[in-house]
Amino acid sequence: MAITIQKVDGSDQKTIAILRYLQKECLPADVMLSASQGYWWIAYTDKNIPIGFAGLTRSNSWFDCGYLCRAGVIWEYQGKGIQKRLIRVREAQARKLKWNWLISDTYQNPASANSLISCGFKLFEPTSPWAFKTSLYWRKRLVCRTKTKKYVRQKTNNMQKNTTKKTKPA
Repeated sequence: MAITIQKVDGSDQKTIAILRYLQKECLPADVMLSASQGYWWIAYTDKNIPIGFAGLTRSNSWFDCGYLCRAGVIWEYQGKGIQKRLIRVREAQARKLKWNWLISDTYQNPASANSLISCGFKLFEPTSPWAFKTSLYWRKRLVCRTKTKKYVRQKTNNMQKNTTKKTKPA
């Protein structure tokens, strides 16, 4: 079965209805999160059935940091790597935005914690915890590959070459 992940418009009414449905199915005890902010993705089966979702927002505390704010996969489709794919698409978006960090938290959810570990996230203790008292906090340093860094490296190398060249007097 092919699963596709589509970036969606969180202000579209049909999308909002799908995200609400998925949040209720995947996270019935959680408070519904608005899709009006940030970036959102929905995972679909090859029959166009929505089976998972994920959101990414800018961190409230750090300028260059994204927050994996919400994600879920319907029970029948869990264990197929969909959660990891949803983490990776959000990481790719964060890199496009040139954010240097991604953070998240989990609460009594070993499967999500293991997905974060598989995608390179590490546990950390924030100075100002934002979730439940027993939540686990996760972060990942992003190495944003930009042309700017390459350009600076080339420019530095060229400058070093130019200072070592001997020039003929005019």
